Parts: sequence; structure tokens; C-alpha cells
Amino acid sequence: MLWDDLAFVERGFSHSSDDSQGTSCYDKGVSETEKGGRRQLALQTRVLIADDQQPVREGLRSLLALSSQVEVVGEAADGQDALHLVAERHPDVVLMDIQMPVLDGLEATRRIKGQWPEVRVIILTMYARYRTKALAAGADAFLLKGCVSEALQDAILAR
Repeated sequence: MLWDDLAFVERGFSHSSDDSQGTSCYDKGVSETEKGGRRQLALQTRVLIADDQQPVREGLRSLLALSSQVEVVGEAADGQDALHLVAERHPDVVLMDIQMPVLDGLEATRRIKGQWPEVRVIILTMYARYRTKALAAGADAFLLKGCVSEALQDAILAR
């Protein structure tokens, strides 16, 4: 999936990078990284994808599979499925579309943040007009589907 426009807003966004050693280090990731001359083994960031369009879910899964720091733990076609999978699979991050059947992404975000405040919810949508509502619902980040893939990975790995 190739994205050419960047649109990104996040509360408290920070990306930690230590390029003095030629590597980037995050709080999580299963790859071994060198930091200060010693090897570290960390956990991957577990991601749940919630979008009603199957091609979008498949594209995101394929894109995220390119990163050794990310593990996709499930896919949901609506907000209700997303709630069920968060309870069952305990992701670190949920990529959430807004316009979905059964339960929309804004209400699903409110419920996820109410029950599992430690789970980061990143709204990924085509509609910039939802930014204020998404952040008010508790979303940790807001991205447009036209963003570059690096912005998506940075948002997923941010602490």
C-alpha cells in the first residue's frame, strides 16, 4: 500500500531514536537491536486492525508484516468485533476506522479506552473532519489513510 500524503495528529507523540549506533530503539519490538554495544531482545507491538473494508485490512496487514517490530494479532470488520478481539487478544494498539457497521469507530474507541485505557487507539480514516471527535473519544492518534507508511509505523511504535 503506497501512501503519498501525510496527515498526523497525536497527543504527546514522541518517537525515540538512537541513530548514534545506527539503529532505532523502541520500548517494544522482537528484533534484536544493538544499543551501547549490547544486544537487547524486546517484545513486538501487538496490533489489531479494525476496518469494514477487507482490502484495506489486507493491505494494512501486508504493510505491517514488513516490520519486525509489529505483530498483527487480529482483524475486525466492525466496532463490535474490535471490542471482542481487544478483550480476547490484548493488543497494544488498535488501528480503528471510523465509519463501520454495527458499532462505529468513535463509539468503539470510547468503550476501548473506558475498559482498557492502556490500549492505544489510532484512528485511521479518510475524513479529516473527524479529528476533533476522534480525540474527544479518547483516540491516542489520528491519521488519514493518505499518510505515508512511516507515519503509521511511528504512530504504532510511539509511547
